[in-house]
Amino acid sequence: MGGWYWIGVSVGLGTGAGVLMAGFAPRVVAIAAAIAAAAGVGIGFALDAWQPGGLGDVIGGAGGGVAGALGAAVIVRGALRRGGTRGGTALLIAGAAVVAAALAWIPIVGFVEALALPALAVRLRRRAPERYAGLRTLAK
Repeated sequence: MGGWYWIGVSVGLGTGAGVLMAGFAPRVVAIAAAIAAAAGVGIGFALDAWQPGGLGDVIGGAGGGVAGALGAAVIVRGALRRGGTRGGTALLIAGAAVVAAALAWIPIVGFVEALALPALAVRLRRRAPERYAGLRTLAK
């Protein structure tokens, strides 16, 4: 496999790390993204020491971590806002992170994950219903 494959694996594994961090720290997105970027850098260095990819592995892992954290944070906050428990949501998101990391080993899928998660987050954010008073307005 060429260097692009290993960069894609690094991006996908970084995305999985970002999803995991967003599941454990949904309220502090900046900290989750920073920790995910650091994990992605570590993944990139580990893959670079094992297979060719160079600096692209490191940058890709960090970028994937940030993209995963930012994309999954919107989903996690929405689940918590709609009544999901913290523990249950974190457990489901951890499972999704494992699946994302496993899918990273398929060629090109790591890149697709890093692009699709933030795009999904933007779409979900646009489709979020506006807050309204509902029946509380009738109580006045």
